[in-house]
Amino acid sequence: MTKFVKGNEAVVIGALYAGCDLYFGYPITPASEIAHGAAKWFPMLGRVFVQAECETASVNMMFGAAAAGKLCMTATSGPGFSLMQEGLSYLAGAELPAVVVDVMRAGPGLGNVYPEQGDYTPAVKGGGHGNYSTFTVAPASVQEMCDLTIHAFRMAAKYRNPAIVLVDGLQGQMMETLTLPDGEDARPDFSAWAAQGVPATRGNLVKSIFLDAAAQERFNEKLQAKYAAWRCEARAETWMADDADVLLCGYGISSRIARSAVAALRGRGVKAGLFRPVTLNPFPAEALAAAAAGRRILAVELDAGQFADDLRLNLAKSGLGAEAAGVAMVNRMGGQTVSAEAAAKAAEAVLGK
Repeated sequence: MTKFVKGNEAVVIGALYAGCDLYFGYPITPASEIAHGAAKWFPMLGRVFVQAECETASVNMMFGAAAAGKLCMTATSGPGFSLMQEGLSYLAGAELPAVVVDVMRAGPGLGNVYPEQGDYTPAVKGGGHGNYSTFTVAPASVQEMCDLTIHAFRMAAKYRNPAIVLVDGLQGQMMETLTLPDGEDARPDFSAWAAQGVPATRGNLVKSIFLDAAAQERFNEKLQAKYAAWRCEARAETWMADDADVLLCGYGISSRIARSAVAALRGRGVKAGLFRPVTLNPFPAEALAAAAAGRRILAVELDAGQFADDLRLNLAKSGLGAEAAGVAMVNRMGGQTVSAEAAAKAAEAVLGK
């Protein structure tokens, strides 16, 4: 079945097909339709929707629900995502699965409700305290806002870790066709570790505190091993990259702008290609290195260069020092979007045309 829906609504649909039990939320523009959709559809399907008093409450409600073995989620934007950072650290520290959807808006501070990608660093690197990571996916379409929300739940359950669906205000508000999944995911069994209030789980203890420093270190090493293990889950997309002289790189809505720029450049006889990370953590470093080797690189983004910095870091780690040093950027901030023509001209400038 195909529906014509907003990106924010597609997130709720994906969560329901993923088997999400509870939604804890506080509405905030431009993510409000996620809370509105959850308030409407979750009770209709026997799920629970709770209107939290604030974003701090919603993320800590998720902690309690996840500790009891329930699949849960919340959604927010900029200022609310900032308030959730401590809770995300606690979820990661207790190894609890939960999904947060961040529909990015311009900042810092209250900023405005227009699209930006300035939440890249806290979403991908972990904005709270401690040595933790969150599994982060970056949809580029309404269809992927559904599909990658489902994937985020699967990864959260598989690795017992919070997962983030990172989009921007434009994606949340745009409407496209959505093909519904074939069926609901099978429910994962969390009884081995969850505290579910039944005799079988009475011995389970959910915590993130280790009073002994050596024990805390061993736990941190365990977490780092988990994060290393999920590198196999990295995903990326390339387009027209095989013979490219310049590689345009972008995620989310910026990847769509970059794709249009590549098409325009090809029409002008310029060999351009696209690299788009689908997962931002784990970052698809090997795919980037394969696509970028020997090519000029242009980052297309709606922030001050957080994504471009990550491209440089991952290229340098891959041994592509020259490519890392030569990463150029075309960007806008404050809720302004890069036009496809501006991206195309920036790519031509990179090539000296």
